[in-house]
Amino acid sequence: MDRIDDAPAAALAWAKAGKGAALATVIETWGSAPRPRGSQLAISEDAELVGSVSGGCVEGAVVAEALDAMGDLTHRVLEYGVSDDEAFAVGLACGGRIKVLLQPVGGGLGIDLLDDLVARRARSEAVGQAVNVRSGAVHLLDEAALTDRLREDRSGFEPDGETFVTLHAPPLRLAVVGGVHIAQALVPMARIAGYDVTVIDPREAFAAPDRFPDTKLVHDWPDAAMAAFRPDARTAVVLLTHDPKLDDPALTVALNSAAFYVGALGSSRTHAKRVARMAEAGLSQATIARIDAPIGLDIGSKTPGEIAVSVLAAMTQALRRS
Repeated sequence: MDRIDDAPAAALAWAKAGKGAALATVIETWGSAPRPRGSQLAISEDAELVGSVSGGCVEGAVVAEALDAMGDLTHRVLEYGVSDDEAFAVGLACGGRIKVLLQPVGGGLGIDLLDDLVARRARSEAVGQAVNVRSGAVHLLDEAALTDRLREDRSGFEPDGETFVTLHAPPLRLAVVGGVHIAQALVPMARIAGYDVTVIDPREAFAAPDRFPDTKLVHDWPDAAMAAFRPDARTAVVLLTHDPKLDDPALTVALNSAAFYVGALGSSRTHAKRVARMAEAGLSQATIARIDAPIGLDIGSKTPGEIAVSVLAAMTQALRRS
């Protein structure tokens, strides 16, 4: 986890150092909110900050409330109206309302529970931080209780309307089959968007460290590599080789997985031939229809960088609008 986003770890470190600390969590937002539900801000008694709950328009007020909460160790729900002028000042198109749950460490949010949460995050485990916003009671949820949230990558209220679950999930994953020019543009973009990226290509000259610095490279045959990779519901798979000998074996594994996005490079004519091969291999029409091809959103992309933008946009659309 990056320091700039690891609010729980910061709050824990301050508390263990003997400082007062609090954790603020966005639980409701307006339509164009700069930070989604589940975004967190850690505040120390010295007004140190890690993370954010808005674009800057309410952080000052949250800090003031946090300092009070550290004194009485009582959780509270804060609601702020953001005027059009204030919203514009922090880069928003319009105003609205934001609701924030504030939890002082040592109250309902005990240091032992926070320690457990931070340890699970460090191990890249999926964990839910469940808080009853009325009572302030907190407990952690294991991955088995988070199936829908993990698939949709979202925090939110449980059906009871009182329990808010902040999803702390491992990074989304992306498997790129083919260390080609488009992949060189896509990999750093995807990393910025929060993906843990693996490039698969048995041709070591293509999947080379100088072409993909600081990237996981796998030189096994794509079907074996994809089987070992084990795509799940938080995985996107992008096939870019243009070579059926490489793309098709990986494609079969990806289509039979829970991957939320499977895209393949190629023209409409190329894809028609691909569909025929997949059908001949015994895949159903519904399964084959999962393939996004020609790959990416149709934005008129021409260059490798533009194609990479369209692919990442299609991945985002599949994840957020499923």
